Amino acid sequence: MAVHSDAERVLAGLDPEQRGAVTAPAGPVCILAGAGTGKTRAVTSRIAHRALTGEISGRHVLAVTFTARAAAEMRSRLSALGVSGVQARTFHAAALRQVRYFAPRLLDGRAMPELLDSKVRLVTLAAARVGLRTDRAAARDLAGEIEWAKSSLVEPAEYVVAAAKALRDTPHEPAKVAEVFAAYEKIKRGNGVIDFEDMLRAAVWGIEEHADVAEQVRAQYRHFVVDEYQDVNPLQQRLLDAWLGGRDDLTVVGDASQTIYSFTGATSSYLVDFPRRHRNAVVVRLVRDYRSTPQVVGLANAVISQARGAEARLRLELSGQRPPGPEPELRIFTDEPAEANAVAARARALIDAGTPAREIAVLFRTNAQSEAYEKALTEAEVPYVVQGAERFFERAEVRQAMVALRAATRSIPGETPLPAAVVEALAAVGWSPETPPAGGAARERWEALAALVQLAEEYAATPTVLPIGEAATVERAVTLAEFTDELHRRASQQHVPTLDGVTLASLHSAKGLEWDAVFLVGLSEGTLPTTYAKTAEQVEEERRLLYVGVTRAREWLWLSYAVARSPGGRARRPSRFLPQLDRSGGGGERARGASTTMPRPERRRTQIVSCRICGATLLAGPERKLGRCATCPSDIDEELHERLREWRRRVAGDQRVPAYVVFTDATLTALAERRPSRPEDLIAIAGIGPRKLGLYGESVLALVGGAAVDDVCPEKTFEIEP
Repeated sequence: MAVHSDAERVLAGLDPEQRGAVTAPAGPVCILAGAGTGKTRAVTSRIAHRALTGEISGRHVLAVTFTARAAAEMRSRLSALGVSGVQARTFHAAALRQVRYFAPRLLDGRAMPELLDSKVRLVTLAAARVGLRTDRAAARDLAGEIEWAKSSLVEPAEYVVAAAKALRDTPHEPAKVAEVFAAYEKIKRGNGVIDFEDMLRAAVWGIEEHADVAEQVRAQYRHFVVDEYQDVNPLQQRLLDAWLGGRDDLTVVGDASQTIYSFTGATSSYLVDFPRRHRNAVVVRLVRDYRSTPQVVGLANAVISQARGAEARLRLELSGQRPPGPEPELRIFTDEPAEANAVAARARALIDAGTPAREIAVLFRTNAQSEAYEKALTEAEVPYVVQGAERFFERAEVRQAMVALRAATRSIPGETPLPAAVVEALAAVGWSPETPPAGGAARERWEALAALVQLAEEYAATPTVLPIGEAATVERAVTLAEFTDELHRRASQQHVPTLDGVTLASLHSAKGLEWDAVFLVGLSEGTLPTTYAKTAEQVEEERRLLYVGVTRAREWLWLSYAVARSPGGRARRPSRFLPQLDRSGGGGERARGASTTMPRPERRRTQIVSCRICGATLLAGPERKLGRCATCPSDIDEELHERLREWRRRVAGDQRVPAYVVFTDATLTALAERRPSRPEDLIAIAGIGPRKLGLYGESVLALVGGAAVDDVCPEKTFEIEP
């Protein structure tokens, strides 16, 4: 009886879809879980329910996650549910445990080789061996390519063809990368060490080639759970298949709309094809979002609704379960410094109003964007922490550049314009203003140094003013030495440790996290999507990045972009992924369009209108006017609608104009549905501007309040003269 009550307790509070996932029969189960839908609760409850009912033993379960934090969270929840013995580990931790255990048997009594913490040193040696000089950033990019190849089960001799098929943006000629790859493998074997991919391969080899190892592993682990299944790569799937050994007691959890790591070799194809690979699979969709307000959920749905490609086949339309909150804001700025300063000011206001700094995040596409926000937050005295990346002035290439700039103050003539002087100084560290290099790390390094040039341009645009006497002033250009002093001042300010502050993070590093308030910044073409997204698949992954960013917000969401990178710079278009806001009626702005229709950049808010019934973002003009989706039920006051129609007929007759000139049918319907009680409510309805508010506002509010048509607009009678 106690076991039965414990199992029932596990089911308490679950929604119908979560309960379906928990109670699904043994065998292949695919849980498609949207952001904020309680996937961790569902999967841990499934393990606990099966254990507490005696269907399985916890010690026979292996739950695989992608982060140690997620594994720890899973273990904690299972413990709270009264289940012990479950192994919750990352792929690498599980493989490492098994390889270490079986190493004496597999390696004739020898211990497992030393595991490399990083490939960079050996990759640098391998590159030199094939005649390729590399700095640390280039070596990191080459290491990333080798990791992609090994995770994709690609050997050095196969790399050139595989990279071409995958449309890889390689840091060097593919043939040269293949040479480095082969040299790296040879150096690694010569040093008697292995990397993380070798460890996964060793675990696969141990099971596939040694029947006794396979028997022992499969006797221990009989039931498998894989979290974030959309992020599995071919090597990890090969290991999972080895663990399973043809069995099918497998539960996978994933969201194809959050596939954002394909550049590492991760692929959502295993999630997409799960029902085909497992013909008797149970598929459960979790769509009730408990994290975000309906307004945020509506915007997320609008962003991902335009997705195309294989992942879009599993697209989930979320349903917000929280009480309504503020509408997301779309803000447009003249340039990036103005954008950063506005973000800092609003963050300061949120903190002053009671939002903890740790519950606020500023999210951007690339780490190089962080500097402007570090500076703006520092000047606004807002504490911050940088998630998943070094602070800008702590980056190795920035520290190296600052040394080069200081040295250049002694060699570059003082009359050299500041931006030109900075470019010349950065040449000493190998930076050139030409096209950025291929490869993530090298490109990120290039962008970080480009940010210094941009800083110089901004600093030079504000010349020092020296007083002469009491009334006159004279301007002089800023020198490289003064700019270098300014950089050191900023660096010293931003090195102050802050343990509890606003989070600055790239969209990639923000995945799996959430905050009360989120700023999504830099949403312009060329940044999101990045100019390096050239294929349809790459562009779709950029769209999913924005979707991930939107779904990080619980209550308050800000989206912004700057028309120009720096004051007076070349104009850019807003991101194509922003919902297209309608222009009809009340002066709404379009969030994308040709440059000739760019909205006027200024510090004003454009609200994204959500359906007052279901919370979906409204894009079409009539829907925005009504304040609801066309498919959502109408709550129109039919009697009020008829009085409004009669009133309009009389007013149009008096003015001798068509009825629609007074108000369109859609506006009358909106009035009868929304029943405004104040002038502010009236003007919020698209189609009612200040002029019509002045002409008709008093009469309409009276009619909504219950007045008869004759009271506000008596029928005129005309006498026929003899």
